[in-house]
Parts: sequence; C-alpha cells; structure tokens
Amino acid sequence: MGVGKLMNDVKPYLAMVLLQVGFSGMYIVSVASLKRGMNHFVLVVYRNLVATVVMAPFALIFERGVRPKMTPLIFLKIMGLAVLEPVLDQNMYYLGAKLTSATFGSALVNILPAITFLLALVMRMEKLRLRSLHSQAKVVGTVCTVAGAVLMILYHGPVVPFPWSAAGHHHASAAAAAAASQSSASWLYGTVMIIGSCLCWSGFFILQSNTLQSYPAELTLATLICFLGSVLTGGVALVAERHDMSAWVIGFDTRLFTAVYSGIVCSGVAFYVQGIVTQARGPVFVTAFQPLCMIITTVLGSTILKEETTLGSVIGAVIIVVGLYCLIWGKSKDHLGSNGKPGAAAVAGELPLTSAPTANNGSYGKHAALGGGHHVVTGVETTPPPPPCVPKCVH
Repeated sequence: MGVGKLMNDVKPYLAMVLLQVGFSGMYIVSVASLKRGMNHFVLVVYRNLVATVVMAPFALIFERGVRPKMTPLIFLKIMGLAVLEPVLDQNMYYLGAKLTSATFGSALVNILPAITFLLALVMRMEKLRLRSLHSQAKVVGTVCTVAGAVLMILYHGPVVPFPWSAAGHHHASAAAAAAASQSSASWLYGTVMIIGSCLCWSGFFILQSNTLQSYPAELTLATLICFLGSVLTGGVALVAERHDMSAWVIGFDTRLFTAVYSGIVCSGVAFYVQGIVTQARGPVFVTAFQPLCMIITTVLGSTILKEETTLGSVIGAVIIVVGLYCLIWGKSKDHLGSNGKPGAAAVAGELPLTSAPTANNGSYGKHAALGGGHHVVTGVETTPPPPPCVPKCVH
C-alpha cells in the first residue's frame, strides 16, 4: 500500500518533467527549421493536421455516446478557438521565436499566467481583496512578471558564457558584437509577436472554459480546433505564399520531423498528460513546471543551436520566474478552504485564473468531480468551477 501510494505521488511529477523536456525539444526543432527557411504558416498547417489525425480516432471511440449536439453558437465558439489558437497564437509565436531565439521565446512565454490574470480581472472573472496576503502575492507576482518582461525587451547587456557551450569564452566578444549588430527592429518585432501570442493564448483559455460548459466533449473539441485551425491557416498560407508554392514541399529532414514531433508530442501526448495531471493535481500544479522548460531550452539552445543568452535575458527571466511563483502561490490558496484543507475548487480542478457557472444542471462533465453552490475562498470570490480545461496545443 505504501509503495503504491508513493508511485501515485511520484507519477504527476515525473509526467510533468518529461512533458517539459518534450516541450523544450519542440522549441529547439521548430526554431531550427524556421531559421533554415521553413514557412511558419506551413508548419502550423502540417502540425495541426498531424494532431488531428492523432486525436480523431480517440475522439470517435471514447466520446461516441457522450458527444453533445452541435449548434451554430457552439460552432462559432469553436471557430473562435481555432482562430485564437492555431491561426494567431502559433503563427505569432513561431514568427517571434524565429526573429529572436528559442531561449528568449521560452522565457518570455512565462508571462502567460500574469496576462491571463489581468484579462480575468478586466472581465470580472477574478476578484481581489487587497487586504488578503495571497491576493497581494498575486498583484506582486503580476508586477514582477511584467517588469521582467520589460527588462528582457529593453536591456540586453553582455553575452553570458555557459560552461557547456562549445563557443566558450573564446567567442564571447564576437558573439556580443554580433548580438549588438542584430537588427533592433527585428528583435522588437519578434518580441511583440511573442507577447501577442500570449494574449491570444490567454483569450483561448477563457473562451475554452466557456465553450466546455455547453460542449463537454474534450477530445472532440480539441480535434475540431486543430482541424479548423489547419484549414484556416492553410487558406492564409495559400494567399501569403501564392508566389512560392515550393514552401509546401517538405522532405525527410528537420521540417518533416518538426511537424510530426509538434503534432504528436505537443498536441497529442501533451493533451492527454496535461489533462490527466490537471484532473489529479489541479492546474496550478501544471503551471508550476513552466520554468523548467525555459531552463532546458536554454541549455539545448546554447549547445545545439549555438544561441547566445544575454545578461538582460537572464536577469529578466529570473524576475519573471519569481513573479510566476508568487502568482502561483497566491492562486494555490484559492484551492484551500477556511480550514486550510483542499476545498471544492481543488477537487474539481478549476482553471487557474477563471471560473464560471456550470451548465447541464450543475454537471461538470464526465471527468469532473461533483460540487455545487456559490463558494467563497479567502481573498477571491468565485463561482462553481467550469469543466476541466482541455490543454491547448502548446507552442
């Protein structure tokens, strides 16, 4: 019994660590392919087509008898999700990472929880009580996250030489000169694209939580999002690359590997693993592992892609991580009742920064725990949690 309990306690940690390794690999191979000339529109199309093929059989088999009826309103919501996620989010992120670096991109996306928190406040889906300590922690975390992002954008500084980097100290001066001569306009444009992708990603989370109330078929919803996303992005790509149809041609090289790897690992496997861990431990637990991906990507980027990391990026990333964990700590208290024990929100695994009333007579969907009634937690007043979040196709 003790060994079995230990294994169950270790599984979520091991799953999230391996998942972050998978995400880091996606950051590296995608940036490598993009900087070798692969079109980001084409990459998004192929990636989501692969994800559709991977997830469709599971959706057809496991949700055959529980799939709700499709209505025009639900279809419009799914179309909106497809526009926010594959069309805008993925394309903006890939373009931003191409113009900056895999390391910079993986660090900057850690501002996502803060952006989602701010959007939830604006939409009145989150309420603060500034006299509460954990509410103050969320405010401080958001400010630190934004400050770290601003520092990464405005200050580069000297290149930080890593001991595992092949270049070492011998090429530090040359790398610093190359970084200084890099187009500031391109770097700034890439940064804006990454921040824009985070805005779209946050909007996706909020709309997704609303859509799942009326269409609680998680696998089917994810499959439809990927399929519609590939169709819409395909149309955009045909227009954007109408004078160069060779952009669609990929061989047995890194471009094909990038599309297949991103579609299977970051859409198929990630969908399943994140869904299971979110239901078991809650979304705050999943969010806490994001900085690990940044660290792994920094190591891989400096060794495989020979990327250089500046002092400003390091300091900014540290500030962002501090802010992230302040925000996570504040949100984790939302899952505790007045007696300090997990409450209904913790059991149901609500979204980290949003909550809304449930549909279907109070049912949270086939994977959710029971709960009900308007509940108040220390510092944040929320309504009953929505159905479990379907993890999106991560960048």
